[in-house]
Parts: sequence; C-alpha cells; structure tokens
Amino acid sequence: MQSTQDAVANLAPVDSSASHGADDEATVRVLHVTPFFAPAWVYGGLPESAYQFARHLARAGATVRVLTTDANGWGTRLDAAAMRSYAHRDNIEVRYCGRVARQSVSLELLGALAESMRWADVIHLHAAYSFPTIPTLLAARLLERPVVWTPHGALQRWSGSRRVGLKSLWEKLCIAIASRELVIHLTSEDEVAETRARLPRATIGMIPNGIEIPPSLNRKPRGERLRLGFVGRLDPKKGIENLLAACRILKERGGPAFSLAIAGAGSSDYEAQIRREIDKLALGTDVTMLGDVRGEAKQRMFEQTDIVVVPSFTENFAIVIAEALAHGCAVIASTGTPWKEVERKGCGLWVANDPLSIADAISKIDSMPIAEMGERGRRWMAADFSWDKCASEMIALYKSMLAQRTDRRLAAAHQM
Repeated sequence: MQSTQDAVANLAPVDSSASHGADDEATVRVLHVTPFFAPAWVYGGLPESAYQFARHLARAGATVRVLTTDANGWGTRLDAAAMRSYAHRDNIEVRYCGRVARQSVSLELLGALAESMRWADVIHLHAAYSFPTIPTLLAARLLERPVVWTPHGALQRWSGSRRVGLKSLWEKLCIAIASRELVIHLTSEDEVAETRARLPRATIGMIPNGIEIPPSLNRKPRGERLRLGFVGRLDPKKGIENLLAACRILKERGGPAFSLAIAGAGSSDYEAQIRREIDKLALGTDVTMLGDVRGEAKQRMFEQTDIVVVPSFTENFAIVIAEALAHGCAVIASTGTPWKEVERKGCGLWVANDPLSIADAISKIDSMPIAEMGERGRRWMAADFSWDKCASEMIALYKSMLAQRTDRRLAAAHQM
C-alpha cells in the first residue's frame, strides 16, 4: 500500500505562495466536521481516525477546529466531563453540539456550520451516510470552501450491505450538490478502484491512515498455545463467525493448540449472537470475549498476542492490521482487506475469509517465525505509516487545493 496523494486527479502542483491562507503550514485553517468524535469510541474507527487526524494536523502546524455532536451510541450522549477532556486537547478546539434525533441529527450543528466554515480555509468532512454530510457539502459550495471528504470505507459494498439503492441515491445527491472543489480522501487502492467505478467523475486522493508506533514494547514470549486475537468493532461485516468456524475446524483436526481473545464491542444483540455461536461450536474453553479494550489495556493485549486475525468481508483500510504490526504481532488478513502486502513484506498471510482458508492459514503460520515476522511488520509501520507522515501528506493536499483555487481566480480575473 503506497500513498498516491501526489497523483491526485486534476489537482495542480502545490504552490504554497499562491494560496491565501496557505503560505505555510501554520496558517492553514482546517474545520473537521464529523458526526462522532473522541471519546465516542462506541462508533469504532471513525472517531479514533478523526481525532488522530485533527491532533496530528495541529502538531504539524495547521490550526484545527472540530464541529461534531455529543452522540455516543443510540440513546446515549457523551457526558460533560468526557467532552471537557477533549474540547481543548492537543491544540485543537472541539465544539460538541447536542444531538436531538437518531445517531447524529443536531440542529445546533446546523446553526454553527456557516460561521465555522467562514473561519476555515479548508473543510474536512468525515463519514458518508450521516446527518452532517449533505448540509456540509451544500454549505461549502455556497460559501466557496474546498472540501476533503473522508468516508471511512462507507462507500464500499459487500454481500451483506443493506439499503444499497438508497445509499447510491445518497451518493449521487452528494456529488450533485458538492462544488468542484471536492476531493474524496480514500485510504487504499482497493477503495479507490471501487469508488471510482461508481463515481467516475469524482476527484480522488489516496492517503493511508496513520498509526501510533509504541516507542517500546514488553512482548510476552509465545507459550505452548498459539495466541490468536481479534480486535475491532463487533459487526457482521467483520467475519467473526468465520473465524470461530475456523477455530472449530482446528479443534477437529487436532491442532495446533490455540486460544482466541476477542476484543471489541457491538450491539447487545450481536454480542449475544457471538456468545451463542461460541457455545454452539463448543469453544468456551478456547475463546474469551474481553469487551472494548483501549489504551494501555489494548497495548497489553497486543503484547500477549502472537497472531491478530482480521477476517473482514470488506475494509477500506483495516487500521487494526497496522496497529497489530506496530505492536510486533504477525497478522492473518482476509482478502476483504487491502493488505496483500503483508505477505511480500514477510509479516503475515493474506487469505480468503472462508473458515477453511482461515484454518489453513493458522496451521501454516504456526510453523513460521512469528516473532521475526512481527518485528518486520513493526519496522514497516514506522517507515511508511506514521501519523506524522500522514498529516504531512494531508496538509500538502489542502495546500494543493487552495493553490488550484487561487489559480482559477487569477485566470478568471485576467479574462475580465
């Protein structure tokens, strides 16, 4: 996976001296609009990614504000203390607007949108099928602000995708109302190919997500059992049932001996479904559900895991693979993820996400030099996927858009 930000379609080369508000990184004012933000971790990777983008852009010199809601799951809001802890953290300013309906409907956010946009040079929109999306695209067009739109994988499809027709109509409406100063930010070549097939006229920029690289690790040596781990939101598209079925196949074959820790949270109904599946397959002594794991507890889990298995049906980036590699774990990634490179880099396997293929991969990797594979993956993440590198590439994209806007205005003035 390589960044192709410098080859974004139809974007002029960066000329920072020609761009208002972009003569250096410190003067680029960026407004992030997102339905959910830290610490609304119940929504999985989106609030984490939006938060990391914001804090690292600020660290790179941009001036960053965030406009979001106080949503923290169905019927739940972030409490005041949680919002205060992030409202002025890491040199970013966050405004949490009260949600009044569904996941992200907020009249307060609508009221604040125009004023916030007038302050900004660039708008960075997160998510796709959420309440802020259409108002943000429309307001940016009316106020003549360039937009970087990060859908976080929402534009991709898999066999279990719901309301595909309605989503397609939503996408067409978004493109119709957006100005030509719109770049869709995607994170992998697979996501680019799928999005371009459905939105052929869209301007696309590819910049992989970043990853925090722990400065030091205290990895626990492997024992008699191969320690497998799953980390992520519990959702049908993650393929957890296939992983459990693969574990049952391993038991029936008589090896290798393993344990599986599942870290993550989802709806109560789906969590109950997974627990029933574990019981049905007689895996109760082999599989542990840890619930949501974050911070130091998450690092400890990685340090006590040999192989992280990601059996998803589809992922735009699958940041958990990068996290696992950064923590020195080898990985087994499904072909539904864009991580074919793990095999070439010698730090994992990339296989079909059916139970037999996953079981075969676990058996194969059991005899491989897992610790060395993890070290290779950690070095790869540090070289190519640091958040500092990601933030630098995103600022370059912002400045390129602003430079192109200035060029258009100068050309229009010459024609008058």
